[in-house]
Amino acid sequence: MKYLKEAIKEAEIAAKLKEGGPFGAVIVDKMGNIVSSGHNEVLSTNDPTAHAEINAIRKACSKLQTKDLTGYILYSTCEPCPMCLSAIIWSNIKTIYYGSNRKDAASIGFKDDDIYEFIKGKNQLLEKHEYENIECKKLFENYDGEIY
Repeated sequence: MKYLKEAIKEAEIAAKLKEGGPFGAVIVDKMGNIVSSGHNEVLSTNDPTAHAEINAIRKACSKLQTKDLTGYILYSTCEPCPMCLSAIIWSNIKTIYYGSNRKDAASIGFKDDDIYEFIKGKNQLLEKHEYENIECKKLFENYDGEIY
C-alpha cells in the first residue's frame, strides 16, 4: 500500500535522526493526495504528545485551516496509542490503516497496552481525584462558544 510506505519513510526519519520512536503517519484526502505527514518527535522536542499521528493531524489542520478532517484517511505504521486514537476521533477522521499493532509496540517497550488497561480500570498508572468546585461547573454553564 503506497500510503503506508510513505508512513514508513516518516518512521525511518524519526529513527535515523533519533527524534523519536519508530512511528510515522500520513493523512490522505478523497482524491488520494497526501495532505500531511508526520513522525514521532518526542525526543527532539521533549514533548510527550509529539507522536506521528498527532503531528500529521496538526499539520493537516493548519494547512487546511480547519479542525474537522471528515473524509480524510490516516495511515500509520502502528496502531494508534490511546492519545492518538482520541485525537483521530476528535478530528473526525473515520478511517485509519496501520501496519503493526500495540502488541508489536509493547514488544520493544512502549506502554500503549498499560494505558489501554488503565482505561479499563485494570491498573493504577495514575491517581485521579475529582474536586467538585462550583466555579469550575460555572465555566460550563457560561460557555456559549462552538461545540466540537
